[in-house]
Amino acid sequence: MESKNEKFVAPAETRIGHVHLKVADLQRALAFYTDLLGFEITTMYGEQAAFISAGGYHHHIGLNTWYSEGAEPASPYGVGLYHTAIVYPTRKDLARILDRLREAKYPLTGASDHGVSEALYLNDPDGNGVELYWDRPKEQWPQKPDGSLEMYTRPLDLHGLMNELNR
Repeated sequence: MESKNEKFVAPAETRIGHVHLKVADLQRALAFYTDLLGFEITTMYGEQAAFISAGGYHHHIGLNTWYSEGAEPASPYGVGLYHTAIVYPTRKDLARILDRLREAKYPLTGASDHGVSEALYLNDPDGNGVELYWDRPKEQWPQKPDGSLEMYTRPLDLHGLMNELNR
């Protein structure tokens, strides 16, 4: 039995199940998340909501216009979601999505090497921040002398990332 004085620690298997975004135009959002990023529609809720996923999961992302149809993007200086982070299984997969974004001439807002991961940043059509990244293997994560993570933000070598497509 747990003592009431012990700090609760979430189980290691705990994960974020999905994100649900308010969007102004459902079809425009679906074009971004399905046509460009490659997610698949698992179900529609009428004409106001869609659930999409990768790999057949029930949904990784929900999109709806229940309270936001036709709305302007939220202010970047207000409270709310900073970004949705989508993790790719390999560096080559991240290079593939970068190639798709370049082909579509879709603008990046940033690209960073964080030591533990490499990330591309962009905004969806509603101005919601999106991070596309891959994690380096845990044994490669940089550490401080005390053993804690040494995360940082350095420019990502996009040319080096694109070279993954030739391997």
